[in-house]
Amino acid sequence: MNKLSKLSILGYGAGDAANNLAFTTATMFLLVYYTDVAGISAAAAGTLLLTVRIFDAFADVFAGRLVDRAYSKRFGKFRPFIMFGSIPLLLLSVAAFSIPQIGETGMLLYAYVTYAALGLAYSLVNIPYGSLAGAMTQEPGERAKLGSARMVGALLVSSALGIFVAPLIKPGANLQSTFTIITLVFVVIGAALYFFTFLTAKERVHRAVPKVSFKQSMATLKTNRPLLMLCLSSFLFLTGYMALSSVQLYYLRDVLGRLDLYAVLSIVQLAVTFALTPLMPRLVRSFGKKTIYVAAGFLAIIGGAIVFFAPASMVWIGFSGLLLSMLGVMAVNIVVWALEADTVEYGEWKTGVRTEGITYALFSFTRKTGQAVGGALAAYALAAGGYKSGPTHTAESLQAIQFAAGALPAIMTILAIVVMAKYKLTDAFHAQILGEIKARRALETSGAEPSGGGRAVSTPGVRTASEAALEAAAETAGPRNISTK
Repeated sequence: MNKLSKLSILGYGAGDAANNLAFTTATMFLLVYYTDVAGISAAAAGTLLLTVRIFDAFADVFAGRLVDRAYSKRFGKFRPFIMFGSIPLLLLSVAAFSIPQIGETGMLLYAYVTYAALGLAYSLVNIPYGSLAGAMTQEPGERAKLGSARMVGALLVSSALGIFVAPLIKPGANLQSTFTIITLVFVVIGAALYFFTFLTAKERVHRAVPKVSFKQSMATLKTNRPLLMLCLSSFLFLTGYMALSSVQLYYLRDVLGRLDLYAVLSIVQLAVTFALTPLMPRLVRSFGKKTIYVAAGFLAIIGGAIVFFAPASMVWIGFSGLLLSMLGVMAVNIVVWALEADTVEYGEWKTGVRTEGITYALFSFTRKTGQAVGGALAAYALAAGGYKSGPTHTAESLQAIQFAAGALPAIMTILAIVVMAKYKLTDAFHAQILGEIKARRALETSGAEPSGGGRAVSTPGVRTASEAALEAAAETAGPRNISTK
Protein backbone atom coordinates (compact mmCIF):
# COMPACT_ATOMS: atom_id res chain seq x y z
CA MET A 1 0.00 0.00 0.00
CA ASN A 2 1.35 3.47 -0.95
CA LYS A 3 2.43 5.87 1.72
CA LEU A 4 0.00 8.47 2.97
CA SER A 5 0.29 11.95 1.50
CA LYS A 6 1.38 14.79 3.75
CA LEU A 7 -1.98 16.47 3.17
CA SER A 8 -3.94 13.45 4.39
CA ILE A 9 -1.72 13.19 7.50
CA LEU A 10 -2.18 16.91 8.15
CA GLY A 11 -5.92 16.56 7.61
CA TYR A 12 -6.13 13.71 10.09
CA GLY A 13 -4.26 15.75 12.70
CA ALA A 14 -6.65 18.66 12.14
CA GLY A 15 -9.50 16.39 13.19
CA ASP A 16 -8.06 15.84 16.65
CA ALA A 17 -7.35 19.55 17.00
CA ALA A 18 -11.07 20.09 16.40
CA ASN A 19 -11.99 17.29 18.82
CA ASN A 20 -9.92 18.87 21.56
CA LEU A 21 -11.51 22.27 21.20
CA ALA A 22 -14.40 20.56 22.98
CA PHE A 23 -12.69 17.71 24.84
CA THR A 24 -9.55 19.36 26.26
CA THR A 25 -11.41 22.53 27.13
CA ALA A 26 -13.72 20.37 29.25
CA THR A 27 -10.99 18.25 30.86
CA MET A 28 -8.80 21.26 31.68
CA PHE A 29 -11.39 23.74 32.86
CA LEU A 30 -14.79 22.16 33.54
CA LEU A 31 -13.97 21.18 37.14
CA VAL A 32 -12.62 24.68 37.81
CA TYR A 33 -15.69 26.16 36.10
CA TYR A 34 -18.04 24.10 38.24
CA THR A 35 -16.30 24.89 41.55
CA ASP A 36 -15.13 28.49 41.00
CA VAL A 37 -17.73 29.94 38.59
CA ALA A 38 -20.97 27.99 38.94
CA GLY A 39 -20.41 27.46 42.68
CA ILE A 40 -20.96 23.69 42.63
CA SER A 41 -19.20 21.91 45.51
CA ALA A 42 -16.13 19.78 44.76
CA ALA A 43 -17.87 16.62 45.99
CA ALA A 44 -20.97 17.23 43.84
CA ALA A 45 -18.75 18.05 40.84
CA GLY A 46 -16.83 14.81 41.37
CA THR A 47 -20.02 12.76 41.37
CA LEU A 48 -21.21 14.62 38.26
CA LEU A 49 -17.97 13.91 36.41
CA LEU A 50 -18.01 10.24 37.41
CA THR A 51 -21.65 9.69 36.44
CA VAL A 52 -21.60 11.54 33.14
CA ARG A 53 -18.26 10.14 31.96
CA ILE A 54 -19.44 6.59 32.64
CA PHE A 55 -22.51 7.45 30.56
CA ASP A 56 -20.09 8.72 27.91
CA ALA A 57 -18.33 5.36 27.94
CA PHE A 58 -21.58 3.55 27.11
CA ALA A 59 -22.28 6.20 24.49
CA ASP A 60 -19.02 5.12 22.82
CA VAL A 61 -20.30 1.54 22.50
CA PHE A 62 -23.55 2.84 20.99
CA ALA A 63 -21.56 4.99 18.57
CA GLY A 64 -19.31 2.06 17.65
CA ARG A 65 -22.26 -0.14 16.73
CA LEU A 66 -23.80 2.72 14.76
CA VAL A 67 -20.56 3.18 12.83
CA ASP A 68 -20.21 -0.53 12.05
CA ARG A 69 -23.78 -0.61 10.70
CA ALA A 70 -23.38 2.54 8.59
CA TYR A 71 -21.82 2.73 5.15
CA SER A 72 -21.92 5.28 2.34
CA LYS A 73 -20.60 4.30 -1.09
CA ARG A 74 -19.71 7.93 -1.74
CA PHE A 75 -18.14 8.96 1.58
CA GLY A 76 -17.31 5.67 3.33
CA LYS A 77 -18.08 4.62 6.90
CA PHE A 78 -16.52 7.33 9.02
CA ARG A 79 -16.34 10.73 7.34
CA PRO A 80 -20.12 11.44 7.29
CA PHE A 81 -20.20 11.27 11.10
CA ILE A 82 -17.31 13.71 11.32
CA MET A 83 -18.95 16.16 8.94
CA PHE A 84 -22.51 16.19 10.23
CA GLY A 85 -21.82 15.67 13.94
CA SER A 86 -19.26 18.43 14.35
CA ILE A 87 -21.51 21.51 14.66
CA PRO A 88 -23.82 20.00 17.34
CA LEU A 89 -20.71 18.94 19.30
CA LEU A 90 -19.17 22.40 19.24
CA LEU A 91 -22.43 24.14 20.17
CA LEU A 92 -22.93 21.81 23.13
CA SER A 93 -19.48 22.82 24.38
CA VAL A 94 -20.78 26.40 24.54
CA ALA A 95 -23.83 25.21 26.49
CA ALA A 96 -21.74 23.22 29.01
CA PHE A 97 -19.83 26.39 29.96
CA SER A 98 -22.97 28.55 30.18
CA ILE A 99 -24.72 27.45 33.38
CA PRO A 100 -27.49 29.93 34.27
CA GLN A 101 -28.05 31.07 37.85
CA ILE A 102 -31.27 29.10 38.47
CA GLY A 103 -30.68 27.83 41.97
CA GLU A 104 -28.38 25.09 43.25
CA THR A 105 -30.59 22.19 42.12
CA GLY A 106 -31.38 23.78 38.77
CA MET A 107 -27.73 24.53 38.02
CA LEU A 108 -26.68 21.00 38.93
CA LEU A 109 -29.41 19.50 36.73
CA TYR A 110 -28.40 21.80 33.84
CA ALA A 111 -24.77 20.75 34.29
CA TYR A 112 -25.70 17.05 34.15
CA VAL A 113 -27.84 17.43 31.02
CA THR A 114 -25.44 19.62 29.03
CA TYR A 115 -22.34 17.61 29.90
CA ALA A 116 -24.09 14.31 29.09
CA ALA A 117 -25.28 15.71 25.74
CA LEU A 118 -21.76 16.97 25.03
CA GLY A 119 -20.37 13.49 25.78
CA LEU A 120 -22.84 11.77 23.45
CA ALA A 121 -22.11 14.22 20.64
CA TYR A 122 -18.37 13.73 21.18
CA SER A 123 -18.77 9.94 20.94
CA LEU A 124 -20.64 10.22 17.64
CA VAL A 125 -17.74 12.23 16.18
CA ASN A 126 -14.70 10.81 17.96
CA ILE A 127 -15.44 7.09 17.47
CA PRO A 128 -15.60 7.46 13.67
CA TYR A 129 -12.57 9.75 13.77
CA GLY A 130 -10.49 7.31 15.79
CA SER A 131 -11.62 4.36 13.65
CA LEU A 132 -10.60 6.23 10.51
CA ALA A 133 -6.87 5.74 11.21
CA GLY A 134 -7.17 1.95 10.83
CA ALA A 135 -8.96 2.43 7.51
CA MET A 136 -6.38 4.85 6.08
CA THR A 137 -3.32 2.53 6.23
CA GLN A 138 -2.05 -0.76 7.65
CA GLU A 139 1.67 0.09 7.58
CA PRO A 140 3.08 0.57 11.14
CA GLY A 141 5.26 3.55 10.25
CA GLU A 142 2.39 5.34 8.53
CA ARG A 143 0.12 4.64 11.49
CA ALA A 144 2.77 6.12 13.76
CA LYS A 145 2.68 9.25 11.58
CA LEU A 146 -1.09 9.45 12.03
CA GLY A 147 -0.64 9.03 15.78
CA SER A 148 1.96 11.80 15.76
CA ALA A 149 -0.29 14.06 13.69
CA ARG A 150 -3.12 13.41 16.10
CA MET A 151 -0.88 14.25 19.02
CA VAL A 152 0.28 17.48 17.36
CA GLY A 153 -3.32 18.54 16.71
CA ALA A 154 -4.31 17.87 20.31
CA LEU A 155 -1.21 19.55 21.74
CA LEU A 156 -1.65 22.67 19.62
CA VAL A 157 -5.05 23.13 21.19
CA SER A 158 -4.05 22.25 24.74
CA SER A 159 -0.98 24.50 24.46
CA ALA A 160 -3.11 27.40 23.22
CA LEU A 161 -5.47 26.84 26.14
CA GLY A 162 -2.56 26.75 28.58
CA ILE A 163 -0.85 29.82 27.13
CA PHE A 164 -3.85 32.08 26.57
CA VAL A 165 -6.70 30.81 28.76
CA ALA A 166 -5.21 29.26 31.94
CA PRO A 167 -3.53 32.53 33.08
CA LEU A 168 -6.99 34.14 33.10
CA ILE A 169 -8.38 31.70 35.70
CA LYS A 170 -7.82 33.96 38.70
CA PRO A 171 -10.08 34.47 41.73
CA GLY A 172 -12.34 37.48 41.17
CA ALA A 173 -12.08 37.50 37.36
CA ASN A 174 -15.21 37.48 35.16
CA LEU A 175 -14.71 33.89 34.09
CA GLN A 176 -18.22 33.35 32.74
CA SER A 177 -17.71 35.95 30.05
CA THR A 178 -14.28 34.49 29.26
CA PHE A 179 -15.58 30.95 28.75
CA THR A 180 -18.56 32.12 26.69
CA ILE A 181 -16.40 34.04 24.24
CA ILE A 182 -13.80 31.27 23.96
CA THR A 183 -16.30 28.48 23.26
CA LEU A 184 -18.14 30.57 20.66
CA VAL A 185 -14.87 31.24 18.83
CA PHE A 186 -14.13 27.51 18.95
CA VAL A 187 -17.37 26.78 17.07
CA VAL A 188 -16.03 28.63 14.04
CA ILE A 189 -12.47 27.27 14.21
CA GLY A 190 -13.59 23.71 14.95
CA ALA A 191 -16.06 23.61 12.05
CA ALA A 192 -13.29 24.63 9.62
CA LEU A 193 -10.91 21.98 10.98
CA TYR A 194 -13.50 19.19 10.79
CA PHE A 195 -14.32 20.13 7.20
CA PHE A 196 -10.62 19.96 6.30
CA THR A 197 -10.41 16.46 7.80
CA PHE A 198 -13.50 15.39 5.87
CA LEU A 199 -11.93 16.51 2.58
CA THR A 200 -8.43 15.08 3.03
CA ALA A 201 -8.50 11.95 5.25
CA LYS A 202 -9.74 9.16 2.97
CA GLU A 203 -10.35 5.45 3.63
CA ARG A 204 -8.09 3.13 1.62
CA VAL A 205 -8.10 -0.25 3.42
CA HIS A 206 -10.06 -3.09 1.82
CA ARG A 207 -13.25 -4.03 3.70
CA ALA A 208 -14.92 -7.35 2.85
CA VAL A 209 -18.00 -6.69 5.03
CA PRO A 210 -19.13 -3.03 4.80
CA LYS A 211 -21.96 -3.46 7.32
CA VAL A 212 -21.09 -5.60 10.32
CA SER A 213 -23.76 -7.51 12.26
CA PHE A 214 -24.00 -7.43 16.05
CA LYS A 215 -23.02 -11.12 16.19
CA GLN A 216 -19.90 -10.44 14.12
CA SER A 217 -18.97 -7.50 16.36
CA MET A 218 -19.29 -9.56 19.52
CA ALA A 219 -17.30 -12.44 18.00
CA THR A 220 -14.46 -10.04 17.27
CA LEU A 221 -14.40 -8.64 20.78
CA LYS A 222 -14.57 -12.03 22.52
CA THR A 223 -11.56 -13.41 20.67
CA ASN A 224 -9.41 -10.24 20.67
CA ARG A 225 -7.21 -10.71 23.75
CA PRO A 226 -4.66 -8.01 22.75
CA LEU A 227 -7.50 -5.49 22.54
CA LEU A 228 -8.73 -6.44 26.02
CA MET A 229 -5.22 -6.12 27.47
CA LEU A 230 -4.72 -2.74 25.80
CA CYS A 231 -8.10 -1.58 27.10
CA LEU A 232 -7.26 -2.53 30.68
CA SER A 233 -3.86 -0.85 30.53
CA SER A 234 -5.37 2.28 29.00
CA PHE A 235 -8.08 2.38 31.67
CA LEU A 236 -5.44 2.42 34.40
CA PHE A 237 -3.22 4.93 32.60
CA LEU A 238 -6.12 7.29 31.82
CA THR A 239 -7.33 7.16 35.41
CA GLY A 240 -4.01 8.60 36.53
CA TYR A 241 -3.63 11.01 33.63
CA MET A 242 -7.12 12.45 34.05
CA ALA A 243 -6.51 13.01 37.77
CA LEU A 244 -3.40 15.01 36.85
CA SER A 245 -5.15 16.89 34.05
CA SER A 246 -8.06 17.83 36.32
CA VAL A 247 -5.89 19.34 39.07
CA GLN A 248 -2.86 20.57 37.13
CA LEU A 249 -4.14 24.14 37.23
CA TYR A 250 -4.79 23.84 41.00
CA TYR A 251 -1.24 22.52 41.51
CA LEU A 252 0.42 25.40 39.69
CA ARG A 253 -1.88 28.08 41.06
CA ASP A 254 -2.42 26.97 44.67
CA VAL A 255 0.53 24.70 45.60
CA LEU A 256 3.42 26.29 43.71
CA GLY A 257 1.82 29.74 43.59
CA ARG A 258 2.95 30.13 39.97
CA LEU A 259 -0.05 30.16 37.67
CA ASP A 260 2.16 31.88 35.09
CA LEU A 261 4.05 28.59 34.70
CA TYR A 262 0.99 27.06 33.05
CA ALA A 263 1.86 29.00 29.90
CA VAL A 264 5.50 27.90 30.17
CA LEU A 265 4.39 24.27 30.54
CA SER A 266 2.22 24.60 27.43
CA ILE A 267 5.04 26.13 25.38
CA VAL A 268 7.40 23.33 26.42
CA GLN A 269 4.72 20.76 25.53
CA LEU A 270 4.44 22.29 22.08
CA ALA A 271 8.21 22.33 21.51
CA VAL A 272 8.64 18.74 22.70
CA THR A 273 5.75 17.59 20.51
CA PHE A 274 7.31 19.03 17.37
CA ALA A 275 10.64 17.47 18.31
CA LEU A 276 9.08 14.10 19.13
CA THR A 277 6.71 13.86 16.15
CA PRO A 278 9.27 13.21 13.37
CA LEU A 279 11.28 10.99 15.71
CA MET A 280 8.45 8.68 16.79
CA PRO A 281 8.06 6.66 13.54
CA ARG A 282 11.79 5.88 13.64
CA LEU A 283 11.58 4.88 17.30
CA VAL A 284 8.66 2.60 16.48
CA ARG A 285 10.62 0.93 13.70
CA SER A 286 13.65 0.47 15.97
CA PHE A 287 12.07 -0.58 19.27
CA GLY A 288 8.38 -1.29 18.67
CA LYS A 289 5.29 0.40 20.04
CA LYS A 290 5.01 -1.72 23.19
CA THR A 291 8.56 -0.90 24.32
CA ILE A 292 7.96 2.82 23.81
CA TYR A 293 4.68 2.61 25.76
CA VAL A 294 6.40 0.99 28.75
CA ALA A 295 9.44 3.30 28.71
CA ALA A 296 7.25 6.40 28.48
CA GLY A 297 5.17 5.10 31.36
CA PHE A 298 8.28 4.97 33.57
CA LEU A 299 8.98 8.64 32.78
CA ALA A 300 5.44 9.52 33.87
CA ILE A 301 5.92 7.55 37.12
CA ILE A 302 9.14 9.41 37.99
CA GLY A 303 7.47 12.73 37.23
CA GLY A 304 4.48 11.90 39.42
CA ALA A 305 6.73 10.96 42.34
CA ILE A 306 8.55 14.28 42.06
CA VAL A 307 5.26 16.23 42.01
CA PHE A 308 4.04 14.44 45.12
CA PHE A 309 7.19 14.64 47.23
CA ALA A 310 8.59 18.04 46.18
CA PRO A 311 7.95 20.75 48.83
CA ALA A 312 5.81 23.66 47.64
CA SER A 313 8.77 26.00 48.20
CA MET A 314 10.87 24.08 45.64
CA VAL A 315 8.95 25.41 42.67
CA TRP A 316 11.30 24.33 39.90
CA ILE A 317 11.65 20.78 41.20
CA GLY A 318 7.88 20.40 41.31
CA PHE A 319 7.62 21.95 37.85
CA SER A 320 10.28 19.56 36.50
CA GLY A 321 8.11 16.68 37.74
CA LEU A 322 5.22 18.02 35.70
CA LEU A 323 7.50 18.22 32.66
CA LEU A 324 8.60 14.59 33.03
CA SER A 325 5.01 13.45 33.46
CA MET A 326 4.06 15.44 30.38
CA LEU A 327 6.79 13.82 28.28
CA GLY A 328 5.73 10.33 29.30
CA VAL A 329 2.05 11.02 28.68
CA MET A 330 2.76 12.50 25.25
CA ALA A 331 4.76 9.47 24.09
CA VAL A 332 2.12 7.03 25.35
CA ASN A 333 -0.65 9.00 23.65
CA ILE A 334 1.18 8.87 20.33
CA VAL A 335 1.74 5.11 20.23
CA VAL A 336 -1.50 4.00 21.89
CA TRP A 337 -3.62 4.88 18.85
CA ALA A 338 -1.33 2.86 16.59
CA LEU A 339 -1.58 -0.04 19.05
CA GLU A 340 -5.38 0.16 18.92
CA ALA A 341 -5.34 0.10 15.10
CA ASP A 342 -3.17 -3.04 15.22
CA THR A 343 -5.85 -4.83 17.25
CA VAL A 344 -8.30 -4.28 14.39
CA GLU A 345 -6.15 -6.54 12.18
CA TYR A 346 -5.85 -9.09 14.98
CA GLY A 347 -9.65 -9.25 15.18
CA GLU A 348 -9.93 -9.57 11.41
CA TRP A 349 -7.32 -12.34 11.44
CA LYS A 350 -9.22 -14.26 14.10
CA THR A 351 -12.75 -13.92 12.65
CA GLY A 352 -12.44 -12.85 9.02
CA VAL A 353 -14.47 -9.68 9.71
CA ARG A 354 -13.02 -6.17 9.99
CA THR A 355 -14.76 -4.19 12.77
CA GLU A 356 -13.04 -0.83 13.25
CA GLY A 357 -16.09 0.78 14.85
CA ILE A 358 -16.79 -1.61 17.73
CA THR A 359 -13.07 -2.23 18.30
CA TYR A 360 -12.37 1.47 18.69
CA ALA A 361 -15.60 1.86 20.70
CA LEU A 362 -14.53 -0.73 23.29
CA PHE A 363 -11.11 0.89 23.50
CA SER A 364 -12.66 4.32 23.90
CA PHE A 365 -15.20 2.91 26.40
CA THR A 366 -12.43 1.84 28.76
CA ARG A 367 -10.55 5.11 28.26
CA LYS A 368 -13.68 7.11 29.00
CA THR A 369 -14.27 4.98 32.10
CA GLY A 370 -10.70 5.69 33.20
CA GLN A 371 -11.26 9.40 32.58
CA ALA A 372 -14.46 9.24 34.64
CA VAL A 373 -12.76 7.52 37.56
CA GLY A 374 -9.66 9.74 37.37
CA GLY A 375 -11.60 13.00 37.23
CA ALA A 376 -13.88 11.90 40.06
CA LEU A 377 -10.95 10.75 42.25
CA ALA A 378 -9.26 14.10 41.73
CA ALA A 379 -12.42 15.97 42.77
CA TYR A 380 -12.95 13.67 45.75
CA ALA A 381 -9.34 14.26 46.81
CA LEU A 382 -10.00 18.01 46.80
CA ALA A 383 -13.16 17.48 48.84
CA ALA A 384 -11.34 15.21 51.32
CA GLY A 385 -8.71 17.91 51.79
CA GLY A 386 -11.40 20.51 52.44
CA TYR A 387 -10.75 22.57 49.29
CA LYS A 388 -12.60 25.89 49.13
CA SER A 389 -12.46 28.38 46.28
CA GLY A 390 -10.46 31.42 47.32
CA PRO A 391 -6.96 32.94 47.60
CA THR A 392 -5.87 30.94 50.69
CA HIS A 393 -5.83 27.19 51.36
CA THR A 394 -5.15 24.84 54.26
CA ALA A 395 -2.15 22.49 54.40
CA GLU A 396 -4.56 19.55 54.04
CA SER A 397 -6.09 20.90 50.83
CA LEU A 398 -2.66 21.55 49.32
CA GLN A 399 -1.54 18.01 50.21
CA ALA A 400 -4.69 16.64 48.58
CA ILE A 401 -3.87 18.54 45.39
CA GLN A 402 -0.33 17.09 45.36
CA PHE A 403 -1.70 13.59 45.88
CA ALA A 404 -4.10 13.93 42.94
CA ALA A 405 -1.45 15.50 40.70
CA GLY A 406 1.49 13.23 41.59
CA ALA A 407 0.93 10.09 43.66
CA LEU A 408 -2.33 8.97 42.07
CA PRO A 409 -1.05 9.20 38.45
CA ALA A 410 2.19 7.39 39.41
CA ILE A 411 0.35 4.51 41.11
CA MET A 412 -2.07 4.01 38.24
CA THR A 413 0.72 4.15 35.64
CA ILE A 414 2.64 1.43 37.50
CA LEU A 415 -0.44 -0.81 37.27
CA ALA A 416 -0.83 0.07 33.56
CA ILE A 417 2.74 -1.01 32.83
CA VAL A 418 2.27 -4.30 34.72
CA VAL A 419 -0.66 -5.11 32.41
CA MET A 420 1.17 -3.95 29.27
CA ALA A 421 4.11 -6.22 30.08
CA LYS A 422 1.85 -9.16 29.18
CA TYR A 423 0.70 -7.67 25.86
CA LYS A 424 1.63 -10.10 23.05
CA LEU A 425 0.71 -8.24 19.85
CA THR A 426 4.22 -6.97 19.09
CA ASP A 427 5.07 -5.26 15.81
CA ALA A 428 6.69 -8.48 14.54
CA PHE A 429 3.57 -10.51 15.33
CA HIS A 430 1.38 -7.85 13.69
CA ALA A 431 3.47 -7.96 10.52
CA GLN A 432 2.98 -11.74 10.28
CA ILE A 433 -0.77 -11.32 10.79
CA LEU A 434 -0.92 -8.75 8.00
CA GLY A 435 0.85 -11.18 5.68
CA GLU A 436 -1.72 -13.89 6.35
CA ILE A 437 -4.64 -11.49 5.92
CA LYS A 438 -3.27 -10.35 2.55
CA ALA A 439 -2.83 -13.96 1.48
CA ARG A 440 -6.47 -14.69 2.36
CA ARG A 441 -7.67 -11.70 0.36
CA ALA A 442 -5.60 -12.77 -2.62
CA LEU A 443 -7.19 -16.23 -2.49
CA GLU A 444 -10.68 -14.75 -2.19
CA THR A 445 -10.05 -12.42 -5.13
CA SER A 446 -8.75 -15.26 -7.33
CA GLY A 447 -11.59 -17.56 -6.30
CA ALA A 448 -9.10 -20.25 -5.23
CA GLU A 449 -9.37 -22.32 -2.04
CA PRO A 450 -6.55 -22.47 0.49
CA SER A 451 -4.58 -25.64 0.63
CA GLY A 452 -6.45 -28.16 2.73
CA GLY A 453 -9.81 -27.35 1.12
CA GLY A 454 -11.09 -24.95 3.75
CA ARG A 455 -11.44 -21.21 4.01
CA ALA A 456 -8.59 -19.51 5.86
CA VAL A 457 -10.90 -17.53 8.11
CA SER A 458 -11.04 -18.91 11.63
CA THR A 459 -14.08 -19.82 13.61
CA PRO A 460 -14.53 -17.59 16.67
CA GLY A 461 -13.02 -19.25 19.71
CA VAL A 462 -11.23 -21.92 17.66
CA ARG A 463 -7.60 -21.47 16.66
CA THR A 464 -6.33 -22.70 13.33
CA ALA A 465 -2.90 -24.29 13.13
CA SER A 466 -1.45 -21.13 11.59
CA GLU A 467 -2.95 -18.97 14.32
CA ALA A 468 -1.56 -21.23 17.02
CA ALA A 469 1.87 -21.10 15.41
CA LEU A 470 1.82 -17.32 15.13
CA GLU A 471 0.66 -16.87 18.71
CA ALA A 472 3.38 -19.23 19.92
CA ALA A 473 5.93 -17.24 17.94
CA ALA A 474 4.63 -14.05 19.60
CA GLU A 475 5.67 -15.38 22.99
CA THR A 476 9.31 -15.02 22.01
CA ALA A 477 9.09 -12.31 19.35
CA GLY A 478 11.04 -9.16 20.18
CA PRO A 479 9.92 -5.63 19.52
CA ARG A 480 11.73 -5.55 16.20
CA ASN A 481 9.48 -4.48 13.37
CA ILE A 482 9.27 -6.62 10.22
CA SER A 483 8.80 -4.66 7.03
CA THR A 484 5.70 -5.56 5.03
CA LYS A 485 6.46 -3.51 1.97
